[in-house]
Formats: sequence, structure tokens, C-alpha cells
Amino acid sequence: MKVVLVSGGSKGLGAGLVASFLDAGYKVATCSRTPNQQIEQWQQIYGNRFFFQTLDLSDTSGCREYVRNVQSQLGDIDILINNAGVAHTAVLALSDDASIDRIVDTNLKGTFQLSRIVSRPMLSLGWGRIINISSIVGLSGYRGLSVYSATKAGLDGFTRALARELGARNITVNSIAPGYLTTEMTDELNDRQRTQIIGRTPMGRMGTVEDVASTALFLASENADFITGQVLVVDGGISA
Repeated sequence: MKVVLVSGGSKGLGAGLVASFLDAGYKVATCSRTPNQQIEQWQQIYGNRFFFQTLDLSDTSGCREYVRNVQSQLGDIDILINNAGVAHTAVLALSDDASIDRIVDTNLKGTFQLSRIVSRPMLSLGWGRIINISSIVGLSGYRGLSVYSATKAGLDGFTRALARELGARNITVNSIAPGYLTTEMTDELNDRQRTQIIGRTPMGRMGTVEDVASTALFLASENADFITGQVLVVDGGISA
């Protein structure tokens, strides 16, 4: 029974990833700044197969302690899914320092921290999977999301470079770049915006959490042994 760590798994896409891996029989650890009712339900249902701890990903010592606790509770981490991310919609000229720092610290530095800590035991084990949750805005950009787009583009560059570093030890590193999903992050879209997005999407709908989770399950499996350094776009064709 492999162990997967999903950062930012209390809601939205992260919660969908946690649920899908639990359903598939994995042991799952996750973290977020605060717990919620969904976390409590998983703790009751899955018991020793699920582990949660509050964590600020910008805290290096906290990340190290968290990984040690996961290893103690569930065992060595086989799969790391760097999902935690924040966005702040504002044109760059009106963005404040605190918002920029929060986006960069969570989306990039948090991913760097966990990947560095988790990859060390993976190197010893000679097997592992690292999956970074990117975004199509890292490929195309989007008005009001320049900093967020930059961090997601950075994740894709990080993916390609880290794949070269770890490949010789049978560790794959890939990104998943979702399009527009029906999650909390798109709740602020109005009906007109949703209609426009669906109209531009060849598949004729917005994406679901399950669309991304099924891709993550594939990349985590033995069937994806020879796929690394790639950015898999899951957007229904809107960026084609």
C-alpha cells in the first residue's frame, strides 16, 4: 500500500485528489493551514490510512517536522503531489507586497521545500513520483493573474529540471496543468464568463476535479514509468 502526500488537500482540487487516492486504496497524508469538516470525516472513515496536520508551507522547519510525522504514521512517502496554491486577482500595478509574497511563498517555495525534503528518502528507496499541479495560465497567461501565472510557469520549469536530476533513481517528475475547473477557485466567475469559457472549450464543458484526479492516479501508477519531465494539460482543449 503506497503512501501519497497531497499538499493543500482540505478543499477544492486538493480534496478531490485526497478522496480519489483514498478510494484507490492508498495511504494518504495531507496538510493545510486549517482543518475543516471534510478532514474530520476522513479521519473518522479511514483511521490509520489517513493523516492530517496543519502546516504553513513557508515554514522550513515545520515542513521537515510534518514529513517526519507522516513517515512515522504512514511510512515512507512514495508519491508527492504538490497541489497547495493560492491566487490573488489584481493587475500588477495595484498588487501589494504581502499578496505577491504569499503567492510566491506558497506556490513556488512551498513546492521547493516539500520536494527537497521528500525526494531525499525517495533517492534512497530508488523509486518515487512527484506530481506538481500547475495551470494553463502558466502557459497562456491571464489578465489579473500575472504573479500567479508566473509561479505556475515556474512550476513547469522546476518539473523539467527536477526530472533530469532524479530520473536515474527511477523517480519521475511531472506537472498537470488543469484548465478551468468547477471548484471554489472559479466560484467568482459570473454566468457570462462561464458561458464564454464553455463556448471556447472544444469538449463543451468546464473541467471537474475527477478529470485531474484520474490523470494524477495514472502518473502515480506503474503504467507511467517512462513518463517524466512532462506537462500534461487537462483543459478540454481550450488552450489548443
